[in-house]
This record gives sequence, structure tokens and C-alpha cells, in this order.
Amino acid sequence: MIDDPNSNSGPLHDLEQWEDDLRRRYPENIQQLTDGSEKQVEQFRDYAAAVKPEVREFYRLNHRFQTLEFVRQKRQDYLSLNKRKMGLWDGLEFLNTLIDDSDPDTSLPQIEHLLQTAEAIRRDGHPRWFVLTGLIHDFGKVLCLFGEPQWAVVGDTFPVGCRYSDKVVFSEFFADNPDSQVPEYQTELGIYEAGCGLDHVLMSWGHDEYMYHVVKDFLPLEALYMIRYHSFYAAHREFAYQPLWNEQDRHYLRYVRQFNPYDLYTKAAVRPNIHELRSYYEDLWTEFFPDQLAF
Repeated sequence: MIDDPNSNSGPLHDLEQWEDDLRRRYPENIQQLTDGSEKQVEQFRDYAAAVKPEVREFYRLNHRFQTLEFVRQKRQDYLSLNKRKMGLWDGLEFLNTLIDDSDPDTSLPQIEHLLQTAEAIRRDGHPRWFVLTGLIHDFGKVLCLFGEPQWAVVGDTFPVGCRYSDKVVFSEFFADNPDSQVPEYQTELGIYEAGCGLDHVLMSWGHDEYMYHVVKDFLPLEALYMIRYHSFYAAHREFAYQPLWNEQDRHYLRYVRQFNPYDLYTKAAVRPNIHELRSYYEDLWTEFFPDQLAF
């Protein structure tokens, strides 16, 4: 079969399946380590044995087609932010259509997942910008509704233009990526300079990078790291790509690790009361954002 990189269909039944797979890979009861020790590496590699075929196929496509040229093209296509303008509830309702065809017995509406994430952050007494980050961190998945394929919307993110780390899940699939045959891109630093900082590194394209650019002028840097790098598991959980990091990265990636459990482990059987919560989150939105955000 010949792969079609422009197809917006994909092997996952819905995008939630990728997040379910993350929870299997990083169980809640595994303590986060601070040094990327060998124990964590072994647990990461053991994960692949039980992965579902559709998830494996998703990563095969992701690692095959996320090239430096592809990333540069998507930044050109989307970072002018001229697709549409949306307010809070416009955005939530638009995003909610992502799961219209998925099983209601296994997938909550997207609005409920985001509210559960935000409410867990609020219950723990975190700042209001942190609560808002929990609410909007997945808004970038609207890329699917703009016609992008699954592998260009979700999935673990990684730098392009430098050597692939074996800490990236299914790193063996990078062998089919054309960039693997470009010597300049397959050194430790690739096209970058040592300690340049992640802000100067091109990441694989997806909802994280897109949403960062939508909100980068409105939220504190802690929130922007959470949004931009919450799928960069090779860095914030496996401590890969450190030669590219600068002191800012070493400081602010800790906020990504703080956010991660709220993203992965806050789904609950008790569904949030959207009507009761609406006014709180409308006020929170207007505290930080204009009425309409450009996407």
C-alpha cells in the first residue's frame, strides 16, 4: 500500500486513543524522576510490547512524514492565524465535533475532558493562568477540522533538523523519514547550535506548536511551556535533547512536568456541570484573552 500523506483519515479510532496510550506508557503510579535514570528508560522500552496495532501504525506515519520541509510548510500555512476567529464557547463547541463519530461509552466530549482538567487544577489552588491553560491546552486539535491528518495533529513531538533520539517512542520508524538520509540533519545538534534553547528549535508539527502561537502574546511563560511542550515526552519525561536546552528550558520544563498529570489523569466518571461552570470560565477567558482569538 502507498501512503497518502495528505489523507485526513488515520489508523486511530479517535484522537483520545493516543492519550489513552500515553496513560499506559506513563502510568500514574510511576514516580517522575529528575535525571532520566536507567529504570525509567527500561520502563519506556517495555511499553512497546503491548501497544495496539493502530497506535503503532499512527506512529509509523507520524515518523515517516514529519520532515523539516513539512514543518516549515505547515508553519507557513498556519502561523498567519487567518483560518477563523473563535471565542471560548465557539472554540469548545467546534472542538467538540472531533468526537462526533467516536464511541460515547469510551470517549467524553472534548469540552468535558478540558473542563475536568481545568477543574482539577483549580481544586488544587493553582493560579488562574494555570487553570485557563488546562482549559485551552488542546484547542490546537482544531487542526483536524481544518483537514490535517491525525499524524500532523497529535502524537509525541520531537525536534526536526537534528538526530532523532531513541527516547522518542517507536524511534525505529524514523528510518523511513527522508531526513534520516540527510547527514546535516543527523548529528546531535543538526542545524542548531549548542544551548540555543528550544525556542529556536523547530518541533514536529501538531496541536501543541499551533496553540502556542495562538496564545503566545497573552499568557505567562510557564503556561506557554505547558502548551508548547506537553507532548514533548522525550524531553520532559525522558530528558532527551539536552544539548539543545538553555537555562530557560531547564527551569521551565518543570512546569510541563507539573501540568502533565492533570492532562493525563483527571478523567472521571462524574461529568462536569457545564451550565454551572460557564460563567467562571467566561470570566477567566476575558481576563487573559480578547473576546475572539485568531486561529
